[in-house]
Amino acid sequence: MSEANKELVRRHFEQIWNNKDLAAADELMAQDYLEHAVAPFGQAEPGKVDGPSALRQTAQWLLAQFPDLHMTIEAIVAEGDTVAVRVLTEGTNLGPLNGMVPPTGKRFAARQSHWFRVEGGRLAEHWATREDLVAMLQLGVVQPPGRPPS
Repeated sequence: MSEANKELVRRHFEQIWNNKDLAAADELMAQDYLEHAVAPFGQAEPGKVDGPSALRQTAQWLLAQFPDLHMTIEAIVAEGDTVAVRVLTEGTNLGPLNGMVPPTGKRFAARQSHWFRVEGGRLAEHWATREDLVAMLQLGVVQPPGRPPS
């Protein structure tokens, strides 16, 4: 079971994010999906959502900002119905950030940790920790603070 669950998570990153095959969401995601990860610039966890639809919307939103987005799985482990994965995400900002900030044209590379719960052969629940600050610094959207006074 653990190997099948890891393969499901691998397909999620490869098909949706790297191949931009948003139709794959219908076979990878549970209809009743519990999302715990707050989106970049978000204020709260989405909670219970329509899995395939929510993933397509998120992918369209992110790919509009980073059309060359690529996610590389660096490590993946599974136990029971849970899969944890460390991912290196890279991309070039060619679309307005969050629909508001003009594209910077700069590249970023940042790591993320994703945890998924699998139910009935589909992704049913998700948690994430992302290096959003690292990405925003690389994109020039956020400036590091100045030197402390001597």
